[in-house]
Amino acid sequence: MISLLSLGVPYHLLPSGSLQSLRIIAAKYHQNVDLPPVLPKRKKKPFPTPIKEIRRTARENEKKRKLEGTSHEERVLEPPENGLLVPELIPVAHEVLEARKILIKNILKLLDVIPVIACRYCSEVHVGSVGNEIRTCHGPDNGARNSSHVWMKGYIDDILVPIESFHLFDRLGKRINHERRFEVDRIPAVVELCIQAGVDLPEYPTRRRVKPVRMIGKRVLDPDGIMDETKHTKQGGLNEELDPCGIRPQTNPPPLSSQEIQEAAECALQAWDTMRGGAWKLLKKYPVKACGYCSEVHVGPWGHRVKLCGAFKHQWRDGKHGWQEATLDELIPPNYVWHVRDLAGPPLSNHLKRFYGKAPAVVELCVQAGATIPERYKAMMRLDIVIPDSQEAEMVA
Repeated sequence: MISLLSLGVPYHLLPSGSLQSLRIIAAKYHQNVDLPPVLPKRKKKPFPTPIKEIRRTARENEKKRKLEGTSHEERVLEPPENGLLVPELIPVAHEVLEARKILIKNILKLLDVIPVIACRYCSEVHVGSVGNEIRTCHGPDNGARNSSHVWMKGYIDDILVPIESFHLFDRLGKRINHERRFEVDRIPAVVELCIQAGVDLPEYPTRRRVKPVRMIGKRVLDPDGIMDETKHTKQGGLNEELDPCGIRPQTNPPPLSSQEIQEAAECALQAWDTMRGGAWKLLKKYPVKACGYCSEVHVGPWGHRVKLCGAFKHQWRDGKHGWQEATLDELIPPNYVWHVRDLAGPPLSNHLKRFYGKAPAVVELCVQAGATIPERYKAMMRLDIVIPDSQEAEMVA
């Protein structure tokens, strides 16, 4: 079907219906988008919710309390703030956990077929047997190497970045202090979010309240009283289906056909979208905190008090974390990598890096294995840009 624009018809001569359709298409599918910014390590992360909006919400809540005649100290709590579960989000939590299992299972299959390499000195990851020549290494002695990467074999931890948090038996109980940091188990943050949202795992028991709690100021009034955590011991630990940290590929993996590889890639890509979509729904209700200086994440209404932050100006804070609202990318890091259009072609050049696109590591791995590129990632991957050779790139403005 030939469009009027391809024939050179100006915009002002197009029918009103055609112009409206073009605007809808342009708003839905961008030609290309900016690559994700690299936040400086010597600055605090920006707040997900602007300070002005936080203050405006606080003023509205104060007016609402005065109209309802409630006490200034006592707050009216709704699930999950009052300790109860949100019934409509329990199936979502089960879907997220099941999608994580499927994602890990299929990524382990793809790693036996598609080579993945990682930089020895920084967090850069590359999907392909030959590493890129883009000089973006910020690791130790990068000046001596002219910011070039030193590539080594990559594993599943490089594709799915492990983000762990403390497991809370009672999410409204006492905060974890520095002295108890070795007494509390650490599990993947997504798994901990699913547990608090209604998933029961015998490995990590958690308290399920029947009666809602009241909160006066920062005091929690629990009608059921304090429950002894030591009486509820865990039964073993997480299996490899939920916690793949440290798993290494098989030495002699069974051979897979091209159809099986493509099916595993499509299944992994679908599970990735399901896990992130479900986690986004859970984040809207269940509070998750992230440190504004480092990558620490805590699932719960208040951050813990463990003094292990070693990021910018941690001496001024005595090693305490600067807690703020967590984003989806902090809970499940996408770990963007450079998109390679041809694995058998020449390595990506540093002089042409402005013509290359990026994609999450999971998406890039699945695409290289034969999965269909999702529409929302095409703009960042810059598939519509023709990559010139080195001599032509010098003539481009």
